[in-house]
Amino acid sequence: MSVPEATDISGEPAHIHAAYGTEPGKNSFANNCLLARRLCERNVRFIQLYDWGWDAHGDMESTSLKGGHQRKLKAMDKAVSALLADLRQRGMLDDTLLICGAEFGRTPMKENREGKDNPFAGRDHSPSGFTIWLAGGGVKRGLCYGETDDFGYEAVKDKVHVHDFNATLLRLLGFDHEKLTYFFQGRHYRLTDVRGKVVEGILS
Repeated sequence: MSVPEATDISGEPAHIHAAYGTEPGKNSFANNCLLARRLCERNVRFIQLYDWGWDAHGDMESTSLKGGHQRKLKAMDKAVSALLADLRQRGMLDDTLLICGAEFGRTPMKENREGKDNPFAGRDHSPSGFTIWLAGGGVKRGLCYGETDDFGYEAVKDKVHVHDFNATLLRLLGFDHEKLTYFFQGRHYRLTDVRGKVVEGILS
């Protein structure tokens, strides 16, 4: 019964809509960011925002770096900055962990498949070195952890494996990943497999 009120952002003050770039009644990433803050206020423990359209191969204007990709960056920067500021102003950022990432990064060079130059500048998938950022609940502020090579192609220093990342998130949520196991086919399994280690360097 509480869902209609929680999801109705139209009653938010004008300065909040201006900060986020929200438009009540429309589907947008900005609206979802404001909705996320409203859900946090109502003690929803896990919220995921999904935003499609970042697959910038450059095969058309909407997937080019100078076209659709740049428009998406502007919209995301505005909404996410407003969400972070809003949570901090309300005293909620210290115990709310924000994570922004994807399943891979992009190559530092322009994409050119099969020797055919794309009509627009785009970049291919890159699993070897990419960025995920965290803010709030339990992580250090203003820290860059890890480095790629000079081209931005591959991680070369303080690499974080996906199992390390998972172990670190579990620590921030109050779990010991080495004890969070289930018994299957004669041995104990954990979500972080056998190699996950907490990245202590990012914890506050």
